[in-house]
Amino acid sequence: MGNGSTLSLPELNSRIAILRDNIRQLIEQAAGASGAEVEERISARIEQQNAELEKLLKAREALSGQ
Repeated sequence: MGNGSTLSLPELNSRIAILRDNIRQLIEQAAGASGAEVEERISARIEQQNAELEKLLKAREALSGQ
């Protein structure tokens, strides 16, 4: 995803909602996963999604604070 600061507030909110849903789905997959390799892939993906979510939340906070 691109730079969160170039997005409008509605775009940020939409992407935040998508990321939260992705994280929820990944957590559900992790609960049903078997095998260390699968669990590691899901864990890495959750970390990436959480990092992106943090960026967007900070961008939204900065935008709404203007």
